[in-house]
Amino acid sequence: MTPSIILILFISYFAILFFISHAVSKNDGGNDAFFKANKDSKWYLVAFGMIGTALSGVTFISVPGEVGSPNGEQFKYFQFIIGNAIGFIIVAKLLLPLYYRMNLTSIYGYIEKRMGVYSYKTATSIFLVSRTISSAFRLYLVVIVLQRYVFDYYNIPFAITVLISLLLIFSYTYRGGLKTIIITDTLQTFFLVTSVFLTIYFICDSLDLNGIQAFNEIKESNYSKVFFFEDFLTSKYHFAKQVLGGIFVTLAMVGLDQDLMQKNLSCKNIGEAQKNMFTFTGIFVIINIFFLSVGALLYIYASKNNIAIPLDFVTNKARTDLLFPEIALNNLTILPAVIFLLGLIAATFATTDSALTALTTSFCVDFLGMDKIENSHKKNMVRTRHFIHLAFSAIIFLVIIVFNSLNDSSVVGMIFKVASYTYGPLLGLYTFGLFLKSKKVNDKLVPFICLLAPLLTYIINENSQTLLFGYVFDNELIILNTLITFLGLYAISRSTTENYQF
Repeated sequence: MTPSIILILFISYFAILFFISHAVSKNDGGNDAFFKANKDSKWYLVAFGMIGTALSGVTFISVPGEVGSPNGEQFKYFQFIIGNAIGFIIVAKLLLPLYYRMNLTSIYGYIEKRMGVYSYKTATSIFLVSRTISSAFRLYLVVIVLQRYVFDYYNIPFAITVLISLLLIFSYTYRGGLKTIIITDTLQTFFLVTSVFLTIYFICDSLDLNGIQAFNEIKESNYSKVFFFEDFLTSKYHFAKQVLGGIFVTLAMVGLDQDLMQKNLSCKNIGEAQKNMFTFTGIFVIINIFFLSVGALLYIYASKNNIAIPLDFVTNKARTDLLFPEIALNNLTILPAVIFLLGLIAATFATTDSALTALTTSFCVDFLGMDKIENSHKKNMVRTRHFIHLAFSAIIFLVIIVFNSLNDSSVVGMIFKVASYTYGPLLGLYTFGLFLKSKKVNDKLVPFICLLAPLLTYIINENSQTLLFGYVFDNELIILNTLITFLGLYAISRSTTENYQF
């Protein structure tokens, strides 16, 4: 698989996306199509397309890579997936009906009506910061693969690789926004799902295994342990920690995230939106089982063919993230390599294009009020939206450059670690608003609570073994952050007779 072939595939892929974008948005590049896809999306397209958005290149590379990591993670990630599935159901039954009753374009409009303007702007700002960072991390993972296997061959600097990727994403999203994303993400999810199944087939074929033999090989290997119940205090992998972390991370990163909820809100009604979420949940669980299986097969293949985990060029440490691309691009035939690249590109750019659209929507609606009737006929609203879209592309570029200079760990772990700090206050705000309807907060003090909570969470996490009898946090750290935020909001609240039934 030569760099030239990879580059041609990369360019051809984006040419297809650009063609689809032009066809979808040529007659409708307005704000209503960009923000809400004219409220006319088919639920089954949304459900299928959301798979690509939720999984990303992180799942595609990091999750299989972690199966055989020196930390002994194996299939522990599936415990987290169980929590994700429970979280998706809660989102469908609790949050989606609320958003539809309030007819929201931005889901943070609920906070404005429940708590006030300062709380509203705080919630929106938390999303903008959180989603920008997580999207940058996800895109970073694919860019380092492209850099290592393509652009280094042409002596193109890493920063230029990132810039080219973001400009390509901008080119097919800036006009149609969500209306375009619904279609392109459906196509990209198809590439992603197809890639997973074909990758398993090609690796099994290389190992001379049929389906039953592959299952038994994985089962008998050192990579297939799913449930971890030992050492609750000191182990990050304990079942309860992983499941609870999965539930709360999902509530925050899906239910309170403008990106994925924006797609749900583009359905015609709540019934179709819930059908979308339930269908999406089932597919999501199944696909992740296959990703973990890919990971086990990769390590079995590497062991039998004496393939070492690639080293990071900067830190000279083993990078499990790079094992999948190393085997696919340098050890299998050209067809598996092409399939891998299509899946990787589809997974990551489906996430980034969607996030970029959501970030633009949130800023335009929550800070500029573009969804308000009095602003709908103002001149240059579309041009302003284009500028905001470009600005967020530039911000993601800067975050990736900074992250590249600092990172020396698995990206999947980094994303959820950051989410525990950034999304915790957002979850605290919604929890307080939904469950303490007789309380009204001091709106002007809310931003300080939302800054203080992550700081206290960090301090407790760094000293948890001393303060909490040896306890070690993992993804459930978001629960602590949420609780601290909730208690802080309670401390600055008072009883009220106002009606907060939405």
